Amino acid sequence: MARITLAIGTSHSPILILPGDQWQRRAQDDLHNRSLYLLDGRKVSYDELAAMRGSPYAGQSDPSEFPRLAGEAEAALDRLEAYLHAARPDVVLVIGDDQDELFGYDNLPAISVYRGEEVVMKEMDLPHPRLKWSDKNFWAGYAMDLPRRFLGAPALANDLIQGLIARGVDVATSNSVPDPERRAFGHAYGFIYQRLMKDLKVPMLPILLNTYFPPNNPTAARCHHVGKCIAEALAESPIDANVAIIASGGLSHFLCEAEFDRKVLEAIKTRDADVLASIPQASLCSGSSEIRNWITMAGALGDLTCAYDQYIPVYRTPAGTGIGLGFAVWR
Repeated sequence: MARITLAIGTSHSPILILPGDQWQRRAQDDLHNRSLYLLDGRKVSYDELAAMRGSPYAGQSDPSEFPRLAGEAEAALDRLEAYLHAARPDVVLVIGDDQDELFGYDNLPAISVYRGEEVVMKEMDLPHPRLKWSDKNFWAGYAMDLPRRFLGAPALANDLIQGLIARGVDVATSNSVPDPERRAFGHAYGFIYQRLMKDLKVPMLPILLNTYFPPNNPTAARCHHVGKCIAEALAESPIDANVAIIASGGLSHFLCEAEFDRKVLEAIKTRDADVLASIPQASLCSGSSEIRNWITMAGALGDLTCAYDQYIPVYRTPAGTGIGLGFAVWR
């Protein structure tokens, strides 16, 4: 049977690719953001946010602090990388979100399992419409500087799909990337290859959640249930494999909501399924929607126990835009 022997949750923010002395680029992006979501689902611009909040994070958003925070984040990623390599998995199963990369509005499944022989990355077109300062070197951190190709896990993916269907999880599937210039895999998966896996040449089994784009976003309760079904379906597979499951993305952004993030992390660590399942859809909008990936992973943890966790709240502006960087390991 396939066994989940390691679980990892990691943020994959652009600031994890940029050195700390360049984080100010993202702060400047924040000042022009007109789609900042509050935890109640309201959308505001940065100017509206500043008018509502004032400058409560003026001290914490000092750019001189960014290199120190970047160092903490790099050390946390080094820890995750070490745990992953020490576990020697046969397959890395990544729960990520797709942001108009492999899927678009013309075809937007809520949950999809990829069963192709190759995971093909999308080469990012430049200039990027939002990250106007980004270049090919930046996108290399997401393996999106070229249509890079990595090994898939089709046999185990097929068993997972059949096991999920048997449990009432009617997943979509995809088995190839026929035109990587138009559609291919994106940053949630490329970050895992480039930053955590590196020379760990094992197959990846991607699960894609539509966290970002309404109206068919799975609820928190559904995500947790699907995670439980993933673990059960893998255990039924006749394939003998150790599986590392990784939640890619999060936590709260583009507003850093530290209290909310810590509540989510504590619920995962204490196996509080009721708290996780009760998170409202309105609190999981835009970038914060990637918390769904962590909730799905939480449902699959089984008897694994938390071996490491680190939370770094990053406030890039006085009004509190930024991100809650989360890193955790269960084994």
